[in-house]
Amino acid sequence: MSIAIKLPDGSVKNFDNSVSALQITESVSQGLARNAVACEVNGVMHDMSYVVDSDADFKVYTLRDEQGLEVLRHSASHLMAQAVKRLYPNAKLAIGPAVKNGFYYDIDFNEEVEQEGLLARIEKEMDEIVKQNFPIVREDVSKADALKMFTDKGEIYKVELIEDLEDGTISLYRQGEFVDLCRGPHMSSTGKIKCFKLTSVAGAYWRGDVKNKMLTRIYGTAFEKRSELDEYIARIEEAKRRDHRKLGKELDLFDIFDEGPGFPVFLPKGMTLRNILEDFWRQEHRKAGYQEIKTPMILNQELWHRSGHWDHYKDNMYVVKIDDNDYAIKPMNCPGGMLVYKRKPHSYRDLPERMAELGLVHRHELSGALHGLMRVRCFTQDDAHIFMTPDQIESEIEGVVRLIDSFYKVFGFKYKLELSTRPKDSMGTDEQWNSATAALKRALEILGKDYEINEGDGAFYGPKIDFHLEDSIGRTWQCATIQLDFQMPERFDLTYVGQDGEKHRPVMIHRVIFGSIERFIAILTEHYAGAFPVWLAPVQVKVLPISENYNEYAEKVCAELNKKGLRAETDCRNEKIGYRIREAQLQKTPYMIVVGEKEQEAGTVSVRQRKHGDIGSMLVKDFVKKVKKENDKKTYEL
Repeated sequence: MSIAIKLPDGSVKNFDNSVSALQITESVSQGLARNAVACEVNGVMHDMSYVVDSDADFKVYTLRDEQGLEVLRHSASHLMAQAVKRLYPNAKLAIGPAVKNGFYYDIDFNEEVEQEGLLARIEKEMDEIVKQNFPIVREDVSKADALKMFTDKGEIYKVELIEDLEDGTISLYRQGEFVDLCRGPHMSSTGKIKCFKLTSVAGAYWRGDVKNKMLTRIYGTAFEKRSELDEYIARIEEAKRRDHRKLGKELDLFDIFDEGPGFPVFLPKGMTLRNILEDFWRQEHRKAGYQEIKTPMILNQELWHRSGHWDHYKDNMYVVKIDDNDYAIKPMNCPGGMLVYKRKPHSYRDLPERMAELGLVHRHELSGALHGLMRVRCFTQDDAHIFMTPDQIESEIEGVVRLIDSFYKVFGFKYKLELSTRPKDSMGTDEQWNSATAALKRALEILGKDYEINEGDGAFYGPKIDFHLEDSIGRTWQCATIQLDFQMPERFDLTYVGQDGEKHRPVMIHRVIFGSIERFIAILTEHYAGAFPVWLAPVQVKVLPISENYNEYAEKVCAELNKKGLRAETDCRNEKIGYRIREAQLQKTPYMIVVGEKEQEAGTVSVRQRKHGDIGSMLVKDFVKKVKKENDKKTYEL
């Protein structure tokens, strides 16, 4: 029997008999074999001990690969579970997958556990298991044997998982005295898992169902090298420092009260920031040929049936009764936009018609999913709907991409593009979806934009382009989206009269740039670590008299700055000047101007800049000119 193994470079290795993945890898390179952690055989991941007994495409992964890191982290979750069972024998294990940047395990401790030092205790036991260097061995058993094994162990969550599996062979993984239900693959031994860290504890309902028991979810991460782990932990600490929830309170931007969970309240400084963003949005949309509209927040049930939201999105909607009829608070702005278009006849000469709306929407989010301004129950979407003829699709997509690009450059964001295709739960014909997806691809290719395909993640009414922003510490956020829709114009019977004098169906684009004002403010707060550039800062200048003798001059200077269009405040408290400067620094005010006898006599101000400290004395008019120039150019520092 001869077996042909095709490698990623197209070369073929031939073997006379069945051969293990490790042996195949050794035939390629001893160095690669030493570093290999898993392999892919005909597109399926396996351990390095897997035996190949027929012709196959073969690929090896090391810890330099994302797939290899996932194997390491999955093995680390088993390592953690073994440590937990040693420390807390009564604990019941649920699931423990690898996730982006780490892993977690859901655990039912079945007893009161001292939270202080919990992660450190588990980590110490994990270190012991690493030193014992147990081989991690796969075992294939029948469903009946697996059920008996975990029933005898009292592992009720594993039993439930096994009962849901089809009859046949079930894979387990054993390391020392510990055995777990798992598909794998895994590292070859516990001794290979050296650089790990448990990071946090949270709660999670079993199987994500609020009707089930709340379990303890322990998060962790693992890397190949200690330096990589240390770098990751440093990024986590930096992210905590930038947490918009913490900064939002410290900078007095917003709050969320117990009386309205998920419903944020913007405070005066937060409203200043918000209004600046909305004014900028309006200005740029006017330039780009958009007209602003405002549609109702509550519309009747029939409209939501017509739009398809009632059938595809009802669980996320708030429903109300008015005059014994069913209405819904809008979760999206688009049906209102349909009504605006439909109010009058259209000719092809009227198209494209671009309508923009800062529309407040409400969505029913579970309490456990709420997260500051990132995940709320009401938010303002910066929506726009463009109605066009089919031959205008590509040029309009190009225009939207260029507009979004110009927005993000102002804030210092890089981004990546993702094209999402038809989901399982969708409306429309194959022809419509294929045509819409092809149009998005062509537009991106004409613009020379790189993009990735995200299969099956489109909206229920059409494919979409998503923009994933990269912030100043390398995290990504999905904000802008462009969705092409052939469905809603049909459901709302929208038409225009073409050059042939006949009625035709327009095509429409749904798109947002900020995504939601609330979430974008959260992202900006973390992106700038609360140190907003001058043009966005709620307070641009803090005027600080050295003593109360110069309060009057400070107030005069402040009034002049505000008169010239700057946002200035005085701090005339009876505190030492050093204390007030530090306070202004903590509030991340871009400029502080200190005034005393010398400044009063000369009609000048002594200027301190947030980042560079004392930058000297200047006339008030020169200071105004400097700040206004920075404001108008929308400069930023990261």
